[in-house]
Amino acid sequence: MSLFSTVKSWVDGNDREVARLRRNVGRINALEPAMQALSDEQLAAKTPELRERLANGATLDELLPEAFALVREAGRRTLNMRHFDVQLIGGMVLHDGKVAEMRTGEGKTLVATLAVYLNALSGKGVHLVTVNDYLAKRDAEWMTPIYHALGLSVGIIQHFMPPVERRAAYAADVTYVTNNEAGFDYLRDNMAPHIDYCVQRVLAYAIVDEVDSILIDEARTPLIISGSPEAILGPGYKDPSHLYERFARQIMPQLTRDEDYTVDEKMHAAPITEKGVAKVERLLGVQNLYDPVNLEMAHQLQAALKAKELFRKDEQYVVKDGEIIIVDEFTGRLMYGRRYSDGIHQAIEAKEGIKVKSEDQTLATITFQNYFRLYKKLAGMTGTAKTEEREFREIYSLDVISIPTNVPAHRKDFDDVVYNHEDGKFRAVINEIIEMHNAGRPVLVGTRSIEKSERLSAMLGKRGIEHNVLNAKYHEKEAEIIKDAGLYGKVTIATNMAGRGVDIKLGEGVPGLGGLHIIGTERHESRRIDNQLRGRSGRQGDKGSSRFYAALDDELMRIFGGERIRGIMERFNIDDDTPIEAGILTASIERAQKKVEAHHYETRKHVLEYDDVMNKQRTVIYAERRSVLEGHDLRPSLTSMFEAKARQIVEANCPDNVHPHEWERDEIIKEFDQVVRGFAKRMSAEELEPLSKEEMVKRIAEQADAMYTEKEERFVSRYKDQMDDKGLHDGLRMLERGTMLQIIDRLWIDHLYTMDSLKQGIGLRGWGQKDPRVEYEREAFDLFEDLKASIQEEFLGAMSQGEDFHLVVQQPPQAPPTQQLTESHPDGAPFEATAPNGQPSQASVPLDARAARRFDQLHTNRDDAGGPAPVRKADAKVGRNDPCPCGSGKKYKKCHGASAA
Repeated sequence: MSLFSTVKSWVDGNDREVARLRRNVGRINALEPAMQALSDEQLAAKTPELRERLANGATLDELLPEAFALVREAGRRTLNMRHFDVQLIGGMVLHDGKVAEMRTGEGKTLVATLAVYLNALSGKGVHLVTVNDYLAKRDAEWMTPIYHALGLSVGIIQHFMPPVERRAAYAADVTYVTNNEAGFDYLRDNMAPHIDYCVQRVLAYAIVDEVDSILIDEARTPLIISGSPEAILGPGYKDPSHLYERFARQIMPQLTRDEDYTVDEKMHAAPITEKGVAKVERLLGVQNLYDPVNLEMAHQLQAALKAKELFRKDEQYVVKDGEIIIVDEFTGRLMYGRRYSDGIHQAIEAKEGIKVKSEDQTLATITFQNYFRLYKKLAGMTGTAKTEEREFREIYSLDVISIPTNVPAHRKDFDDVVYNHEDGKFRAVINEIIEMHNAGRPVLVGTRSIEKSERLSAMLGKRGIEHNVLNAKYHEKEAEIIKDAGLYGKVTIATNMAGRGVDIKLGEGVPGLGGLHIIGTERHESRRIDNQLRGRSGRQGDKGSSRFYAALDDELMRIFGGERIRGIMERFNIDDDTPIEAGILTASIERAQKKVEAHHYETRKHVLEYDDVMNKQRTVIYAERRSVLEGHDLRPSLTSMFEAKARQIVEANCPDNVHPHEWERDEIIKEFDQVVRGFAKRMSAEELEPLSKEEMVKRIAEQADAMYTEKEERFVSRYKDQMDDKGLHDGLRMLERGTMLQIIDRLWIDHLYTMDSLKQGIGLRGWGQKDPRVEYEREAFDLFEDLKASIQEEFLGAMSQGEDFHLVVQQPPQAPPTQQLTESHPDGAPFEATAPNGQPSQASVPLDARAARRFDQLHTNRDDAGGPAPVRKADAKVGRNDPCPCGSGKKYKKCHGASAA
């Protein structure tokens, strides 16, 4: 080692970390003879032994040498694949919760088994996340013999898999899943109508394969589930446009102010009277407006009353171009993109005769950044991560460690060749392909788009060169083709993403000819993508070479520095077929790439900053919802809500700057009676006269709670002949949970719609010298506080309306047929969730068929399950006022055109 290399290794943190991990490699190697002496049964028995030690206080770090030695021996016996020492280092990096950068062909799939097995000992489950269904299935089936030899169960998640099979797959010790499926399953779990529809366990540990692709390239687009709210709220949910219009046109004209309802400008409320309730029930044809099945009608009624009496045209809002535009109460400016929450905006639309928005709504959304940060421990592996090390560290708290290759690399990377125009560049590419093909060397040509692939294919066809074209759409078929791209004389054209995750092995005689030659037809915006293409050649010490071609009218060259180079070429009269080739040009291109990478990083960071606001809210709502779903008793919460509501009303009517004799005690009783029907008969204003504010709050809350308890006891007494006391009390607890779940879901969906509208219009605040992000955070906080208050108020109102509960006896629906958890596979390979003995790893759960059908109505923004498709230019440009091609029914400028802008 030279003096320079020695000094570099002292300074370089990466080298120090690798040296530290090498010390553990010696301990693992020392255990190898003992592991080889074990029988298959003894090898499998080591897993429960390690689990017992873990339960008795040992740490995973202490178990690491023995666990890694076990996996290495299992790999040798089942797959005839023994982990190299550098692969052991890679496994330690993954266990430490870092990104392992390993060159193509270094065996990342095998490396993952080390950290997967060690962390699966905890029993909390390990997720191995891949970029597409094919790789998830291939890697699971390939590595399953190792896991089964050690007594672990394996699950595979595929795109069109029903909930019962997903649940079983996630219950396995090891689960192979795509990033899209894992993220959408998390969102679906938090929309589930019943706990049995939840499929994921605690998110304990994930290893993300192709981590740069998943956590960086795909991070600019959040995961979105959309559909009709009926899919979540059930068949009782009515089309909001129909209901809003019915209340505005048929119900409101027949209600009289101060008779059927009152208006409280100070509290910004329009409560309905008992007489008004009776009239609305008659008009709607329902027996009890406040029955939980009519919650949506009660909500619509309140929205319609507020829209009629508290929101006035040309004061709070204006009508412009067929839309309701809110007027800022302080500045008088029009607030484009803003919407009132809690159904008020739709009620105003109905009042003004404007079409009420009834298209599919966003029902749940999360970014990859915030989803993967939910895992208690996260790790990743890829061939190219160092260029994005800053983003991994700042966004995900992940350090990147570059793992040495098992055998020194022998690939030669030539300088870029730059042409004046694209035509000259493609002619040169074709000539080089033919030259290599005639010499017997295999060639892999990388393109940025399908159009360029097809153009090259047509040119090669005219020259009579047989070749394959891959466009990253049919993963399984293309993987079979690309693994043979290293055979003698093969020519393969592929978009940059085609066949990723598949090693290219050289055919017989090819190494002696120079190995696989890579041709890049254009520089990508990211150096990382170019490095991925180069990395296809030279695996495991193979010979190989690479060269990139560029033209001054390429997108990257045109935007960054192309004009300066074009001036040089024109000055020296360089024609289209004469290239410039120099190391300084390659360096200039890489500088341009760094600028683009920095821009994309800021874009992703911008998306994350906005989603971080939503993430805090989402965490609170999902935790509350999950608590309800898991059977949390809401009766104590009702007691707290009575007190909170009493405090709010008392504070509003008993200001500190007013003498206690002038406190509006009559108003306190009146307002609380609107929440808890019959409260005015229970308690009078005179009873509050001698009490302090705190005493009033306590007395009102106690009386309201007592009324609810008496109501419950009357219910139990009335129906004790039909059911025992415990069953009736449990039934009421279920009613409380079901009511709360329905309210949370409806108001959260409405909140998402409001937040989406806020985000679309918030950028305009910049014109008023305000920071849009700060404004977004401030308004989002206010909206969320309103949401929490609305949830409590609606729940309190729903459970407190009416004097008694009634028991409705229905015929129980027939249980749907139980679905099978395993599916036989043609070649006998393990599929879905299997235990080492091949049996299903968990009993099946019968599910409500109607709810399953509703879940089928949900759409995701990544339904193709294939990851992002390569670039293909549209046949015709979509106009700003044309319908959006996504099918939402919106104008392009208000849908995907807005995000594009």
